[in-house]
Amino acid sequence: MAEESSKKKMSSPTKEMNNGDKDSLFHVIHKVPFGDGPYVRAKHAQLVQKDPESAIVLFWKAINAGDRVDSALKDMAVVMKQLDRTEEAIEAIKSFRGLCSKQAQGSLDNVLIDLYKKCGRVDEQISVLKQKLRMIYLGQAFNGKPTKTARSHGKKFQVSVKQETSRILGNLAWAYMQKSNYISAEVVYRKAQMIEPDANKACNLCHCLIQQARYDEARLILDDVLQGKLAGSYDPRTGARAQELFLELQTRQPPPQFPGLDSEDDRDFVDELERLLDVWAPPRSRRLPIFEEITPFRDQMAC
Repeated sequence: MAEESSKKKMSSPTKEMNNGDKDSLFHVIHKVPFGDGPYVRAKHAQLVQKDPESAIVLFWKAINAGDRVDSALKDMAVVMKQLDRTEEAIEAIKSFRGLCSKQAQGSLDNVLIDLYKKCGRVDEQISVLKQKLRMIYLGQAFNGKPTKTARSHGKKFQVSVKQETSRILGNLAWAYMQKSNYISAEVVYRKAQMIEPDANKACNLCHCLIQQARYDEARLILDDVLQGKLAGSYDPRTGARAQELFLELQTRQPPPQFPGLDSEDDRDFVDELERLLDVWAPPRSRRLPIFEEITPFRDQMAC
């Protein structure tokens, strides 16, 4: 009898553990955090009930109640974007990011950039990207750490400052392309390629050169992609893009009209880059080692 009683006592925690495991499994599958506050209810409405409107209301309640404000503001903006309430999401971030921690500001900037991109506010997108670059050059990105943990499609991975710099420069150059400012885009793409060259950015740089009727330079850039010398050269979409550019170079259409370097906007842009470089990389600064390997913009423009 004593042995039977002992077995029963041993089996009881197992049942409790199984119930706990089921509850944990629900949260893992649906990616809903534990708890019963407004933020948890908002995530339940968003991910389980698939009710984005109710989720937004609950995210607002979470922000007002001070319940996981960092995540609530970011998640609410993402849901608003999905509902084409982009302008409202932008205003929400700008109004309430002051309630968020210092660690959350980088993520909020990334959401803000996506929102600006979706609604075509290119100038604001450029402004935020430049600010992020300033923080990197001053060693203030990632809270002073060399890497940060990022998440994509439910998986965590480490991002280095080098990778982040290349990504931001690529986004900045792309924004300039949207404004048909191909000279500015070219300068930024070249800097991005110095840090972490890849085939996609090379194709975009080639496009910038074609738009300036600099066909020989464009062909040299494109050859590296077609010969598989750059990371991502064998990606099907990049390969298709490279073939399109190759055919475009073969035709050599008459030079299109584009703003020249002598225009006021371009002169201001180059001057700004020089000033930013002075701020980012003063003598004996504590700038990150990756930037010691990059030549000044003045040397690039002189080549």
